[in-house]
Amino acid sequence: MGSARVDWVDTAKGICIIFVVMMHSVLGVEAAAGETGWMHAVVAFAAPFRMPDFFLISGLFLANVITRDWKLYLDRKVVHFAYFYVLWMTIQFAVKAPIFVGDMGTMGTLEFYFLSFIQPFGTLWFIYMLPVFFVVCKLAHDYRVPWQLMLAVGALLQIAPIHTGLLLVDEFASRFVYFYAGYIFAPQIFQLADWARERIGVSAAYLIGWGVVNGGLVYLGWAHLPLIALALGAAGAGAIILTSALIVKLGSLGFLRHFGENSIVIYLAFFFPMGVTRVILLKLGFLDIGTASLIVTAIACVSPMILYWIIAKTNLGWFLFKRPEWAYLGGTFGRKRAPQAAE
Repeated sequence: MGSARVDWVDTAKGICIIFVVMMHSVLGVEAAAGETGWMHAVVAFAAPFRMPDFFLISGLFLANVITRDWKLYLDRKVVHFAYFYVLWMTIQFAVKAPIFVGDMGTMGTLEFYFLSFIQPFGTLWFIYMLPVFFVVCKLAHDYRVPWQLMLAVGALLQIAPIHTGLLLVDEFASRFVYFYAGYIFAPQIFQLADWARERIGVSAAYLIGWGVVNGGLVYLGWAHLPLIALALGAAGAGAIILTSALIVKLGSLGFLRHFGENSIVIYLAFFFPMGVTRVILLKLGFLDIGTASLIVTAIACVSPMILYWIIAKTNLGWFLFKRPEWAYLGGTFGRKRAPQAAE
């Protein structure tokens, strides 16, 4: 994607990043408190489509860049994310080091750190997986593997009960089909968004029906079953696309678009305000678990945006969200477009 932004895509990314932060915030509060709150139902409802939609949106603009030469492609789609993964993994380890050392000792903590170069660490697994998906798609494109075959294999991997304990393997099997579908069906997805803008009533009716079915299957405990999980992931991604198109059409909730424009900024930095707010609210103890979870989610989403604003105003700390020149592959800095933020 070039410098132009697509309003409904950014809105969809904004919705997704809120759901991702919400999941970590709610489950973290509940684990620390030893009980569940009313926000748990919202997290459960979003589980079938939260990550499928995020990966589908991430694949939408791949066709624009997949024909690039390998050096430029690897710089933008592998080195770019590797820089932010290593940087923010190290920051998270530095913040959590006292806890890790207390639990596993100094050597155990160092082993855990280096293991995180192979086994994606904590909340950062999404940006670890993206380069893998980008490389697989580039290889399939260059070697002319039929897209129908790639999509079928992706669907079979998602359906198969693959639980090796290796996050790289398990998440690839579970999520690749959605990323690849976003890449292959991008024209149809944009047509769907345009269709939704012109048919508000029909789109709203679909969303109500989808919500009932998705919520019902979650309530019954069937949402994770083979085929059902795949179908709910695809249907939920479609629902978020329709929802985003309608929000933009109605001209409301502009903050979602702003969050989407900076979704990776939020993704990278939300862990610290989330943890601090959780500790403070649970120590104060005057809120119910659900309300505390909601406040933690809100602060965890907004705080990275405040940090980003401070960096923009002071021009200090850009390395946190923009790659410095030394972090580019030789000869790729400044090619095609100016250095981009972490998205």
